[in-house]
Amino acid sequence: MQNVLKDEEEWELILTSADMTGCPPDLIASARKAAVDRNKTEDDAHVITLGRSTVEPFLSYASRRDLRQKVFEAFMKRGELNADRDNKKIAIDILRLRKRQAQLHGKATFADYQLEDTMAQTPETANKLLMDVWVKAKDAANKEREMMEAFLKENGECLEDGIQPWDWRYYAEKVRVASFAFDENEMKPYFSLDAVTDAVFDVSNKLYGLKYIKRPDIVAYHPDVNVYEVRRESADGDDELVAIFLHDNYARPYKSSGAWMSEYRTQTKNLIPGSDAIQGIPIVSNNNNFAKGSDGTFLSFDDGTTLFHEMGHGHHGMLSDCTYEYLASTSVLKDFVELPSQLMEHWLSEPEVLKRHAKHHKTGEILPDELIKRFKAAELFNEGFATVEYTSCALFDIAIHSLAEYDDNFDMAQFEKDYLEKMGMPQGIIMRHRPPHFLHLFASSSYAAGMWAQVLDNDVFAAFKETGDVFDKATAERCRKLIYSAGNTVPPQELFRQFRGRDPDVKFMLENRGLV
Repeated sequence: MQNVLKDEEEWELILTSADMTGCPPDLIASARKAAVDRNKTEDDAHVITLGRSTVEPFLSYASRRDLRQKVFEAFMKRGELNADRDNKKIAIDILRLRKRQAQLHGKATFADYQLEDTMAQTPETANKLLMDVWVKAKDAANKEREMMEAFLKENGECLEDGIQPWDWRYYAEKVRVASFAFDENEMKPYFSLDAVTDAVFDVSNKLYGLKYIKRPDIVAYHPDVNVYEVRRESADGDDELVAIFLHDNYARPYKSSGAWMSEYRTQTKNLIPGSDAIQGIPIVSNNNNFAKGSDGTFLSFDDGTTLFHEMGHGHHGMLSDCTYEYLASTSVLKDFVELPSQLMEHWLSEPEVLKRHAKHHKTGEILPDELIKRFKAAELFNEGFATVEYTSCALFDIAIHSLAEYDDNFDMAQFEKDYLEKMGMPQGIIMRHRPPHFLHLFASSSYAAGMWAQVLDNDVFAAFKETGDVFDKATAERCRKLIYSAGNTVPPQELFRQFRGRDPDVKFMLENRGLV
């Protein structure tokens, strides 16, 4: 992790405003602010860093192909940009140690060992699900590329080497605009960080009765961090403290990349007699890395989804209702832990939420129905690409952890290349996380478990939809009790069956991704 963080801290691309042709105003403003923050003295200096919230918009809108390639290649080589900080050797050492760990537990491979503690339980079961999704996702992605190739032909453009990974997002946006009359930048003025934060707090209140009271008097570890008391009405009508919540949203030097939920104190009822009850109240933080703008911070829809996702993890900590800390909050199976977070994502795109909270930052105008309609029509475009990016990582996780040995001649980069060729990776796409910066794989474990969580979250959200009200009180209360509050006190398979009355069904996930 330190090597990736150092690469992200050191690498920068200094540009002029002319170099940023095609980029939306908020990205240009954040690049200018990054230049000022990094003490660039030129009046027209703009800096692109390797934060995902900067890289992906640049790849989507920057007109200059050579600059997109330069940014993309640096982003994908985090963890190996400097020979003295090359993570590949460390990753191979981790693979060898994990193989030894699995053998000590009587397992043939680490894939067998790590997946035993999931709802899938075996590599074979996990692979079966992933391959079903993989085949459908490849077909969808190839059709998306064909649409982009047709766009290029219609517009008299020619890429001699075909659509490359640094082209995909750029031309996908062009096709999205041409085919669906939808440009995601139209949404950004309605998606200020403040508006999306208000939206997630409102959803939290409607579903689970949580109220967020800002506490500027509580000093956090950085001035950008907002601190809240989280309260709700108890069963006997009293106003009770549920949690302390810290919202740390902005990227800054030396901060880890990505997004995550942390707990400074986990919920527990197992207190020493005479202890202050506050000792059992959780202290939860959500951490994001949004590029701070000089005239407000505006999020893409993907950024907004990330904020909702992390709040789902936050709910898992704040709504925990367990006796023992060891079993509380997110101390659950690896695939079940992503259910609360991925479930929360669904509410952001609900028209009821958009109409209430997506307001223009200057005029206060509510997001127009016509724009929502175009957004919903374009919503599933490029899902093939997104699913291929993710699923390839999950399949790679199982494959590399299923090897019999990692001898002195093992070449991770070559294994990656050979494996993706074998799997038929569509042209113009690579894994979302390459091995040198694949922190979910090497700093934790079992990325493959996340796909099973997607089956679960889509099935659970379907239960809300089936009532005709995505804020249905009875369904929300069952969700709170069985998914957010139970921790690891009951096997997750049983919790799901209590909630749905049956085992999970993959059809909801495939339908929601447009893969059937």
